[in-house]
Amino acid sequence: MATATTTTETAGEGAVEELLRLKRSAREGGDPAATERQHAKGKLTARERIGLLLDEGSFQEIETLRRHRASGFGMEAKKPYTDGVVTGWGTVEGRTVFVYAHDFRIFGGALGEAHAAKIHKLMDLAAAAGAPLVSLNDGAGARIQEGVTALAGYGGIFQRNTRNSGVIPQISVMLGPCAGGAAYSPALTDFVFMVRETSQMFITGPDVVQAVTGEQVSQNGLGGADVHASVSGVCHLAYDDEESCLTDVRYLLSLLPANNRELPPYVPTDDPADRRTDRLLELVPADPGMSYDMRAVIEEIVDDGETFEVHPTWATNVLCVLARLDGHVIGVVANQPSAMAGVLDIHASEKAARFVQMCDAFNIPILTLVDVPGFLPGVDQEHGGIIRHGAKLLYAYCNATVPRVSLIARKAYGGAYIVMDSRSIGADVALAWPSNEIAVMGAEGAANVIFRRDIAAADDPEAVRRQKIKEYRTELMHPYYAAERGLVDDVVDPAETRATLVATFAMLRTKHADLPSRKHGNAPA
Repeated sequence: MATATTTTETAGEGAVEELLRLKRSAREGGDPAATERQHAKGKLTARERIGLLLDEGSFQEIETLRRHRASGFGMEAKKPYTDGVVTGWGTVEGRTVFVYAHDFRIFGGALGEAHAAKIHKLMDLAAAAGAPLVSLNDGAGARIQEGVTALAGYGGIFQRNTRNSGVIPQISVMLGPCAGGAAYSPALTDFVFMVRETSQMFITGPDVVQAVTGEQVSQNGLGGADVHASVSGVCHLAYDDEESCLTDVRYLLSLLPANNRELPPYVPTDDPADRRTDRLLELVPADPGMSYDMRAVIEEIVDDGETFEVHPTWATNVLCVLARLDGHVIGVVANQPSAMAGVLDIHASEKAARFVQMCDAFNIPILTLVDVPGFLPGVDQEHGGIIRHGAKLLYAYCNATVPRVSLIARKAYGGAYIVMDSRSIGADVALAWPSNEIAVMGAEGAANVIFRRDIAAADDPEAVRRQKIKEYRTELMHPYYAAERGLVDDVVDPAETRATLVATFAMLRTKHADLPSRKHGNAPA
């Protein structure tokens, strides 16, 4: 009996040793030179990236030993473990997060059948557990050797991206190339992060562009981080290195709920709820024609001046910011007078609409700071569909059921006033500062339209024009005109803005609103 027991124990120990050897081989990637090449490009490996994203020691990997079953084109002779993607879950500040990371050292991170099946399984687990999903993208697209099977794998990812949209937060981190149909998965997620120089996204690469159109362009010039962060709007944030990028992904996750059935995490603050905001009187000029930075206004109002801005370099005439107010996460949409005077245009409308939808999906109350002179006029705006794109923002606000508070900081003119979460489209509480001007248009433009004949017939047209401007402003644009008609719930002292907003959002915390029974709306495209 003693001999048999010893033999069994030895056999068991051998099996464990074999398991450990296989997992060690899978983690190392099989080819040290491939790791060196990855580092030489200024890129981390898949597991190094996961280590930066998740809390230390929290990663639980699944399907480490998965291998492809393809044959032909030499595939049967090369069957590395993980099949080029690392999948699993861990924690970020103690909260569960699911993650998959392409391993560029294996098949260039290209997606095949087994690779896709691993991602599908992880996405289903994330949805079932009700936890955020982060994808660390560094892959060469579909695995050509596996043909249409690889393409079908992308279809499964797209379907799950769509099904999980608004259910769990989905974050795409671009850390390498992403070409062709693969680029549509990040486009379907809530946030896209990119790293300069090493990450690119495009549907057709530079060679195809040159062959078809004759245009010569580099990969970064076509689809680099700054292009997508400032021109196309595909990327929400761009960084110089992977470390700072993944640090901000962690911070973003700390501001989001695990899923659409939970509230964002509450974090106690030492910033007093009733702190006076006297500095706002200095930050915002009374003259509606003078510029100022709305970021400074937001920082003065929120907890400790800490903000997380989304799309900071795209459509800069509107700001979309996540922050905390008395420890509770809020989303802030604000006109930016220092960029194009804060007008709304096609890109600003799209940017704000998408942000409002995200906040509404994940139970984040919305504060709208209004200082808008109107929509941007121009042939290119009209031909580009400003009506359709502006309607996206209108639709997003009207459809949102989270607590909504608007504050008119200075001017609110025309249709842009209505669109910026006015009382008439469903803002729960509409506030204004004493300097506010709410009108169909500015006094100068209104006087020129209404009194054009009087001005033209006058001996001194300029003097009459100034008189009529003053008359219009006195009659229809004084700060209390909207309040007298119930379009503004209260006119508040700027120094009491933070205290008023804290109390208002606290009152709205138990808000409950139902949308009409329907399959879904038909939002403007």
